[in-house]
Amino acid sequence: MTLPETAPRPATTTSPVLRVAPASPAAAAAYFGASLAFHADVSDVAAALADGGEPGFVVLDSRSTASWDQGHVPGAVHLPTALIPEQAEQLLDRSVPVVTYCWGPGCNGATRAALALAELGFQVKEMLGGFEYWVREGFAYETWEGPARQSADPLTAPADGDDCGC
Repeated sequence: MTLPETAPRPATTTSPVLRVAPASPAAAAAYFGASLAFHADVSDVAAALADGGEPGFVVLDSRSTASWDQGHVPGAVHLPTALIPEQAEQLLDRSVPVVTYCWGPGCNGATRAALALAELGFQVKEMLGGFEYWVREGFAYETWEGPARQSADPLTAPADGDDCGC
């Protein structure tokens, strides 16, 4: 017997999403907990810096001088990744956690900087989204010409408030 063309066919394969089964809840909790130990969100970094008090960490821009001049997070320390081994000890306090960033999600410069710092004994996190998402979420930044700010991109930040509810 053949089924009419309009009748639904039974599924013969699992969806691409579930081809590999989800992790157990315990494994997922361990993985996502570890992820938060290694990463910081642009909005969380901005909120901590805007609080007015001591945020408990230092922000490090690991890009080139030309990139730094083009725009950087206010108050960040500029230390290109290649210079970390020779200059980190003079510029950073080993007792203060460091949050690294580079251009954006398509760049692993912040990851390389975080690795270099961790190998020197610093506590470190990587700021997800980098400078790109700092700007796209509408946070103020500094350039060689002075302060700057762009409107928040509604695809990356709430259009009508500061809290995305995450």
